[in-house]
Amino acid sequence: MAWHAEPLVGFDLETTGTEPLEARIVTASVVGVHGGRVVRRHDWLADPGIRIPEQASAIHGISSERAAAEGRPVREVADEIADTLAAYWRDGVPVVAYNASFDLTLLSAELRRHGLPSLSERLGGAPTGPVIDPYTIDRAVDRYRRGKRTLEAVCAEYGVELTAAHQAAADALAAVGVAVAIAGRHASVAALDPAELHERQISWYREWAEDFQSFLRRKGSADAVVDPCWPLRAPAPVAG
Repeated sequence: MAWHAEPLVGFDLETTGTEPLEARIVTASVVGVHGGRVVRRHDWLADPGIRIPEQASAIHGISSERAAAEGRPVREVADEIADTLAAYWRDGVPVVAYNASFDLTLLSAELRRHGLPSLSERLGGAPTGPVIDPYTIDRAVDRYRRGKRTLEAVCAEYGVELTAAHQAAADALAAVGVAVAIAGRHASVAALDPAELHERQISWYREWAEDFQSFLRRKGSADAVVDPCWPLRAPAPVAG
């Protein structure tokens, strides 16, 4: 049976900012899905330990005050998220995340920041994965489609319902829906097993990063650097 008909788990973070090596977790969701049905769900609200910028609060709806009053310490939250993802990977279940390099890099930075075991260490030193990133796959299989590649736009393209954008559980579930829809539309994607698809995405992401870096150079932005690593960027420095 093709991977998109097997159990999958969606993963999403809502955060304090857009730089994954610096931003902190605010909310998170891990949603187990099989046959289009949610079979398990884990949700977290964290106190990130820093103020949540107003522009971030405007997107996901969590204020600094609410996070401080209702959220759990981000160290505990990051540890539990990592344990949950590692458990799914040990069971052979792919983790689906839209723009996975952001969420997984940010989670890994939090683990490092708080002196916690990395995702790989929780897997006995094995590489993280398999990961399925609909963002990376869609850019590869429909490279010249015009328009935005936000989760909302791609959900509209593939007919996937997104009921509450920028709510972690809704985004995680939508990411799974988009991954399944892409596989349904593109037989070449559906034919790959999760490990093969993971490796293919590494190449696709690197190719995109190199093309985008060339574009920036042509536009005179040679100092801008696009990290070609997927699904994890370079480790974050330890910071308070």
